[in-house]
Amino acid sequence: MRRKKKVTLQHIADQLGLTIQTVSKALKGKSGMSEETRSEIVKTAQQLGYLTHDQQRTLVYDRIAAYPLVKRRFVLLQNEQSLNFNRLLLAGLHDRFSEFGHWVEPMLIPSNLTPQSYPQWLENSGILFAEGVFLAPRLSHDGIEELLLQVPVPRILLNFPPPESRVDSVIWDVYEAVYQSVRYFKRMGHSRIMYVGDTVTQRGFRLRWQAFQEAMLEVNDQVDPSQHVLNPYEVNRSSWVQHFIAKYTIWKPTAILCSIDEQVAPVYYALQEAGVRVPQDCSLIGILNEQSDQLPSMTRPLLPIKDTGYRAADRMLWRIANPHLPFEHIRIRGEFYAGGSTSSL
Repeated sequence: MRRKKKVTLQHIADQLGLTIQTVSKALKGKSGMSEETRSEIVKTAQQLGYLTHDQQRTLVYDRIAAYPLVKRRFVLLQNEQSLNFNRLLLAGLHDRFSEFGHWVEPMLIPSNLTPQSYPQWLENSGILFAEGVFLAPRLSHDGIEELLLQVPVPRILLNFPPPESRVDSVIWDVYEAVYQSVRYFKRMGHSRIMYVGDTVTQRGFRLRWQAFQEAMLEVNDQVDPSQHVLNPYEVNRSSWVQHFIAKYTIWKPTAILCSIDEQVAPVYYALQEAGVRVPQDCSLIGILNEQSDQLPSMTRPLLPIKDTGYRAADRMLWRIANPHLPFEHIRIRGEFYAGGSTSSL
């Protein structure tokens, strides 16, 4: 059998038309180049299967085979509510697993699945024959998530873990994202900040509201829940928009933090229809999964959703290699982007 040719820094440099020094600096995280160049170097290194000495040592330490003989099949369990950002999660999982020759299969949970029909569905799904299962966000309806957390295969929860759950979790840090947003508003001179977002249906949603209250208290601003829009958007969308405009008209905030992706566009267009100019009359930060073509360039925290998938793949391989070590909860922090939807007071 022919031995696989070793990939070197020179191979990467030749493919990109760069010097070895530039490639080495990029892979070590050193400065001296644009982020576009660094990203291209890292991407090419991953595609060629190049590992730095530190990466090789990490794999050895974690007992993960860099070039495994067994090709593993993993499953990403999701439902229709989470398809919009699961595309990014799946891309991150795929990018990492493809480096090892493994693959991940998305699987949609039936919308009519109940605890009563769950055992038969689990048996027919083939999940029990997967090497590991990733549980996407928003699976908490009717106790299904709780049942899935007991599947007897390695599991990674792509969500904030519920109390007493015996599972590793990896998630983008929306708590940090809300803090970034409030502090950005404060630096721009805003103190009358309205919070818009569901605080009921998901653990991550409740955490965002909690982060907002704590961030406001940092500057001695008490939060009165009656001044904010906290009800779910899915119940009755037209009445929800009317409720939002009524609250805005009464309180007249100078800035709005919309914390849920699917509520950002309705908030922006409701303000437009009410004659409120963004950002001249009111600044708006929207916590989007990614920038939408339906919206102007939004000021927003950048949610590292794809990076979460990439990191979760690493965590799954680590858990398989270390089944008896304690569970860990990992939050991935992102940067902040100043777009055109905010201005100084």
